[in-house]
Amino acid sequence: MCLETPVTVKILGHEYQIKSDEDEEHVLDIAQFVNEKFKAIIDSTDGLSERKTAILVAFDIASDYFQVLKERNGVTVDIQGRARVLNHQIDSVMR
Repeated sequence: MCLETPVTVKILGHEYQIKSDEDEEHVLDIAQFVNEKFKAIIDSTDGLSERKTAILVAFDIASDYFQVLKERNGVTVDIQGRARVLNHQIDSVMR
């Protein structure tokens, strides 16, 4: 579903109009997440420009994303291994 009316979000006191295929609540949740990341970086650094802060936020979010991918891949490998063991046990019982 594509939103016909943009969602107004606020990040670091600036308002942005966002159009998305996601529903309004999801867009607002993402904006809140991004805003919190900005605040965390600003609180842990001193005097960075908005541009440098944005780059650090992007790296932080990318780091989170890659960590989730790594964890998901680990779970997938674990599930595949368990499925192989179960299939082998089923095959053994069926013989």
